[in-house]
Amino acid sequence: MTPESILASLDEEQRAVATSIGGALVVLAGAGTGKTRAITHRIAYATATGAHDPRRTLAVTFTTRAAGEMRSRLHGLGVEGVGVRTFHSAALRQLRYFWPRISGQEFPQLLASKARFVAEAAASCGLPTDQAVVRDLSSDIEWAKVHELSPADLVRDERARARQWSIDVADVARSYTAYDDLKARRGHLDFEDVLLVTVGALRSRPDILDEVHQNYRWFTVDEYQDINPVQHRLLGLWRGEREDVCVVGDVSQTIYSFTGASPEYLLNFRKEFADASQIELVNCYRSTASIVATANAVIAAATTPASLQLRAVRTGESREPSVQIYDDDVDEAAAVATQIAALIAQGTSAKEIAILFRVNAQSAELESALSERGVPIMMRGVERFFDRAEVREAVTRLRGAARAGEHSGLLGSEVRAVLSAAGWSADPPRAGGAVRERWESLTALIGLADEHPELQLPAFI
Repeated sequence: MTPESILASLDEEQRAVATSIGGALVVLAGAGTGKTRAITHRIAYATATGAHDPRRTLAVTFTTRAAGEMRSRLHGLGVEGVGVRTFHSAALRQLRYFWPRISGQEFPQLLASKARFVAEAAASCGLPTDQAVVRDLSSDIEWAKVHELSPADLVRDERARARQWSIDVADVARSYTAYDDLKARRGHLDFEDVLLVTVGALRSRPDILDEVHQNYRWFTVDEYQDINPVQHRLLGLWRGEREDVCVVGDVSQTIYSFTGASPEYLLNFRKEFADASQIELVNCYRSTASIVATANAVIAAATTPASLQLRAVRTGESREPSVQIYDDDVDEAAAVATQIAALIAQGTSAKEIAILFRVNAQSAELESALSERGVPIMMRGVERFFDRAEVREAVTRLRGAARAGEHSGLLGSEVRAVLSAAGWSADPPRAGGAVRERWESLTALIGLADEHPELQLPAFI
């Protein structure tokens, strides 16, 4: 394709991105604004004009699916030879290639999931190994590793002191040490190790670093708002002193901060690269004007710097979003369930209706209200409320209390008393993760009891 034909289908903003092919560039791109289209056309335009060599171009995304989509789009634009990979796959490819020069030993096995090793490490430290604890401990270890913190650093590093750990930080450090020892003995690397070992090799071996610099000159990084410290370090080593890097992101779409990612790298890009250009993509092709207006209102109310206000491109009438405010979760769940029941009665298929909620504990009121109205449900991404381990355990305790004696007090007070004896407190825990989820589930169970003061404990459970 010719440079002109590559640009022909782009809007003015996308064309500005595609033709900005010299030096550092940051693209702030809202949802549905065609950012993937813009950056793939930028690579294609730079290739067609001879400004960039596709064989020395690396495009980095965050998921294998996104990498496949970008690769397919480049192929459709007649561009071959560009490296399109995730951070992990790019680092793994380099690490495998250079491993004989780094180690001389057999390449370690990759650990697809930390869970089994973390559980074994936790058990060796005398810690619980239930699924929720192992999940949170895995997240704690991952956070420490992407910040390049050793177990010893966890009790002295300023960033570590500011973090809310799922368990006592000393226990996290002991588990982290045991986990790393276990991997070393069995010859395994996890995904964070791949990044860390690659960073270490590039830092310590100038010959390897020089070879990488010869292989790659131009860089594009998608979803830059979700880059973490070790990925940022790796990108810096890949590019060296060169500033031929284009990053794309939206601070309002940050979703991986719990793993150590930070939008600060996107926000500070023009401080890191003083001569960088900045382009905003704000024409939304995905949603109707009413949806875009509502999204803009929500984003405007946030304090996130550099957030974008989008413009809807789609025309035509659409139903206005309805915003309703209720006194409590009970009223909200009842109203939602009533509206859904009415839609189904009018002929709408239940499978075309979805409810999104912020935390797992909110499902209790919704499940109860929908069940009362005979609305069938299918849970995705979360267990049904009464199937959760902490709720089953609480119900078992309540059944024991129900069999034990008289029940003359208010139901809510009785349930509080039983669950308080099991460790529940009216004050939310400082910790997050499984500890917080357990508290929210038990609090939701107490909320259900408060809704039915007419019942006694045996009838409630």
